[in-house]
Amino acid sequence: MQNTTHFSGKTALIMGASRGIGLATAQVLASLGAKVVLAARNEQEIGKQALLIKQQGEIADAIACDVSQYSSVLNAVDYCLSLHGQIDFLINNAGVIEPLTTLVESDPSLWGLAADINYKGVYHGMRAVLPHMIKAKSGVIVNLSSGAANSALWGWSHYCSSKAACQKLTEVAQLEVAEHHIRIVGLSPGTVATAMMASIRDSQINAVSKLDWNSHIPAQWAAKAVAFLCGPEGQQFAGSDFSLKSEQAKRLVGLLD
Repeated sequence: MQNTTHFSGKTALIMGASRGIGLATAQVLASLGAKVVLAARNEQEIGKQALLIKQQGEIADAIACDVSQYSSVLNAVDYCLSLHGQIDFLINNAGVIEPLTTLVESDPSLWGLAADINYKGVYHGMRAVLPHMIKAKSGVIVNLSSGAANSALWGWSHYCSSKAACQKLTEVAQLEVAEHHIRIVGLSPGTVATAMMASIRDSQINAVSKLDWNSHIPAQWAAKAVAFLCGPEGQQFAGSDFSLKSEQAKRLVGLLD
């Protein structure tokens, strides 16, 4: 099945867009006609990537954003609205995998920072954008989830617990905003060949870190799944995590014939 969704006239704010799934999502959504705003802590990198997207004849801008700080997220939302007057899609992709260590050996400040980014960052994004989506009576929020939300993995106490919390946040938020014609959905892409996965591989801390690199999907596949969830067929998955791991899911997205 081929995904033929087009997003002309739509605006997307993508958190964690400097690399990996976030950057690929910005590229895919822009190629489908959306106006994209890349947000991440690395201002220089997102500026460069936005320029590359513009050079393809598409509309892209960039804004520095630290999702662990609500004021920074509000600033990114305000910037996006000042440019385009609306936010149709929010992609909560920002996340960290450090500290890769057992709970008892972890640095409390680093563990807390992971929670601030991976969990509170998702809340910050939704809290900042939802009033505008409610006023518009439309909008889609995609929260990047993980199989770690439903697993216990050695050395990943911060990651498993923060992704589990995000999964429940997706469910509750959808319950609260469905009447406003807003869709909130999680994406569990499986393992993806990104810089984060390279850090996981180098740690050799658990079974995921020892997977064959060739078993990981490209970031573009995850990005195409985000686009699928933003389109009309994504409505059926509202309030849940859509897993990209099965062949059936990949066919739905248009990754397999």
